[in-house]
Amino acid sequence: MKTSNTNILKKLGLSAAAAVLSVSLAMPAFAAQSVNLDQLLQLVRQGEAQDRSENQQRLAEFRANRNQQANLLKQVQSQQAAAEAESNRLNRQFEVNDQEIIDLNQKLDERLGDLKELFGVLQQAAGDTKANFDSSITSPQFPEREAYMADIMTKMGQTSKFASMSEIEQLWAEMMNEMIQSGKVAKFTAPVTLTDGSTQDKTVTRFGTFNVVADGKYLKMSNDRTNYIELPRQPQSRFSSKVGGAESASSGLSPLAVDITRGGILETYTKRPTLIEKVKEGKEVGYVIIGLGIIGVLLAIWRFLALMGTSAAVSRQVKNTDKPGNNPLGRVLKVYKESDDANTETLELRLSEAVLKETPKLNRMLSFLKIIAVVAPLLGLLGTVTGMINTFQAIQLYGTGDPKLMAGGISQALVTTVLGLCVAIPMVFLHSIVASKAKGVSEVITQQAAGMIAERAEQTS
Repeated sequence: MKTSNTNILKKLGLSAAAAVLSVSLAMPAFAAQSVNLDQLLQLVRQGEAQDRSENQQRLAEFRANRNQQANLLKQVQSQQAAAEAESNRLNRQFEVNDQEIIDLNQKLDERLGDLKELFGVLQQAAGDTKANFDSSITSPQFPEREAYMADIMTKMGQTSKFASMSEIEQLWAEMMNEMIQSGKVAKFTAPVTLTDGSTQDKTVTRFGTFNVVADGKYLKMSNDRTNYIELPRQPQSRFSSKVGGAESASSGLSPLAVDITRGGILETYTKRPTLIEKVKEGKEVGYVIIGLGIIGVLLAIWRFLALMGTSAAVSRQVKNTDKPGNNPLGRVLKVYKESDDANTETLELRLSEAVLKETPKLNRMLSFLKIIAVVAPLLGLLGTVTGMINTFQAIQLYGTGDPKLMAGGISQALVTTVLGLCVAIPMVFLHSIVASKAKGVSEVITQQAAGMIAERAEQTS
């Protein structure tokens, strides 16, 4: 009670202070009005009565809510108890059902007896057969067995369903059909996806379970086993050239390259680089070597043909020395004819000069051929070093986990080496052939010049 009076006094003090503060703040606006303390006290009492009324109302509302929450708590506790009872009942039912399942499985095992082992063997046989069919090129020819194998495999994987006797017999029939087809050459119509991406129905020829061909080209089975796909790159001509004959043959024996790996070797052929792709692996160094080789061959052919013509002209000139022609020997003869008044020594010097003047023309571009023969292997060695540098850089960046990353540099090294040798070796032979031809013509001119000097010496002696 004492505490309540103290609070009331505190509230009165605060109210009075607030009133005084409000009055003091209102002083400027109501300066003309006089302050009545009785009215102020009355206002404070009215506010206190209003607060007391509101507190009573709040207290009543709290008591009403407290009773309602108690009722709700009772309802929730009741529902919890019911749920626990239901959970206990379901647990007991689950245990009963679990035990019943165990008993039924035992009864099933007892009734199956030897059949259980039989179904196990059948399941294994069906799995092996399905794996064999999935990799067999006969699948597009017999698309209906795909659904059958999926159905029987589903039944073999469940304990609630068993394959019927007719389904088991069909499995045996499918296995027998596969064995029979493996020894037959069959023609049938099937969708074929061409290299341009289009699909057409074509008459394909299947050779056992090894190869399928159409229009003289090898085919492979698609991944979904519904059609065939034309190989993007056919094998070498010595293999693919025999496909057409075997495809059109109606009887007898016809040679054909058979892939006993069921497409594995053919798949490898599609990934093998062609000659042009191998040359491209040599990159810039390889192109330079090839360019030098082409230039060297053209020069060798040009010089050989030119020397052949010169040799023929010299041979004709040897038979007719009276009329000097426009050839190396003819020009030497012309010098001889123009030196009738010269003595032997002077004639020898003039003829030697004429022969020396003709020799560079005969040996034209031979030194360049020799340079190509020497430089080509050096360029190949340069490509080898460059390729190995690329290989070590790949190892440094990506490690040695993927050999394909290193294959590019190694391939460049080997290709440039091969290209260098392929250019150098023929170039050495070409240089020797052309040089020997030039030397032969030069020796004829030298011999004729010596004969002229000897003839002049006999005339002057």
